[in-house]
Amino acid sequence: MAAPDPPRRLLALTWPLLIELLLGIAVGVAGTALAARISDAHGAAFALAHHVFGALFIVFRIVGAGVGVAVTQALGAGRRAQADAVARAVLGASTWIGLVVAVTAALAAVPLLKLMNAPAGVLPLAAPLLVSLAPAMLLDAWNASMTAVLRAHLRARETLAVMVAMQALHLVLMVPLMSGWSSLPWLPALGLPGYALALVLARVLAIQLHLWLWRERLGLSPSWSDAWRLRRAELAAVARIGVPGAAEAVAYRLAFMVSIAVVGTMGAAALATHAYTQQVTMFALLAGIATGLTVEVLVGHLIGAGRLHAAFALVRRALGWGLAVSVVGTAVVALAGPWVLRGLFTTNAAIVREAVLLLWLTVLLEPGRTFNLVVINALRAAGDARYPVVAGALSMLVVLAGGSWFFGSFLGWGLPGVWLAYAADEWLRGLLMWRRWLKLGWVPHARASRRRLAAVPAQRA
Repeated sequence: MAAPDPPRRLLALTWPLLIELLLGIAVGVAGTALAARISDAHGAAFALAHHVFGALFIVFRIVGAGVGVAVTQALGAGRRAQADAVARAVLGASTWIGLVVAVTAALAAVPLLKLMNAPAGVLPLAAPLLVSLAPAMLLDAWNASMTAVLRAHLRARETLAVMVAMQALHLVLMVPLMSGWSSLPWLPALGLPGYALALVLARVLAIQLHLWLWRERLGLSPSWSDAWRLRRAELAAVARIGVPGAAEAVAYRLAFMVSIAVVGTMGAAALATHAYTQQVTMFALLAGIATGLTVEVLVGHLIGAGRLHAAFALVRRALGWGLAVSVVGTAVVALAGPWVLRGLFTTNAAIVREAVLLLWLTVLLEPGRTFNLVVINALRAAGDARYPVVAGALSMLVVLAGGSWFFGSFLGWGLPGVWLAYAADEWLRGLLMWRRWLKLGWVPHARASRRRLAAVPAQRA
């Protein structure tokens, strides 16, 4: 497969990803809104369980962060058989990682939530939800790997179609399972576990669709052995990018969880405010996330083809576009915040008032996050996966985690203090990553990736 034309592909791949992410966020917002309608404690429990879910899901970054880069570089170098071998190998790795994480969530739900300082009124609601979400972790491991392979093959529209079907089924099932249905008296309202059941059923559908697309679009028909075998040679290429990528994600998530634990000491109302604000600001994140994922795919292809100058120019173009959209998007979200918060989540005036302040602080935060979303993905796609961990770990520990405690708790600034810590961390790390890209510190890693591809026999499957 030839390397794609960067300017033409950037928009073509970004808009399906944007819609795909929008659907995922819409489902999360809908779930939070349904939980919040029961009570703010239910809304806080929903958010807290999802924070733990997200923390555990980071383990999949070992595979997820590496498979896209390994496959795109192989395709860019014209080594389709090698790309297919990596795709098959990640299925087995996803199975074992997914099982370990699912069992951990099921057996350690209460201790994990207590680590988050779950308030007494929230813990009994969040624990059953986290246990119910455990099976979805294995299913999401498979779906994430299969989606990454399709996206690496530039099949953005197909992945979008799968996400539309999956999220539509989730939404259709979520409402009656969470809230009950008066016309179906035999279907009781399950509350928060109903959300998890709908999610599991939707993920099963997505797996079936992904398998069909692998066969029809990629010519890949996984065998049963692919689902459990660990192929060391192919997984080594994935781990080379995936382990540092996972370490960076783990460091961020741990620091972020410290900030959530700080918020937990402020009470259920603060947790609910944090959760509602995050749900609203996720809409402003969409363009940056989609651009970052697209940049990773395209830069991987370009590095595999040896087009380093084109990769450099693509990142500059994508970052400029992402920053402009980020500022405008967050400002629009902040302006619409009061109506969105009252319409979807809560009528508590104190919660709405503080959440609106946080939304305006997000206008400061998000441009810094855009640097990270775009440039870190580009560095990783070029093979420079260790620098983001080394450069970012200190900021995450001191500025994000420590700053959340210092500003939010020690100085007594509450949630605005936590948000300022978020902003300072994102800007510091983002500017460090941008400096790395401008100084061409990634170029030796890109050339080393090319040499490794050339050293692998072309006939290998």
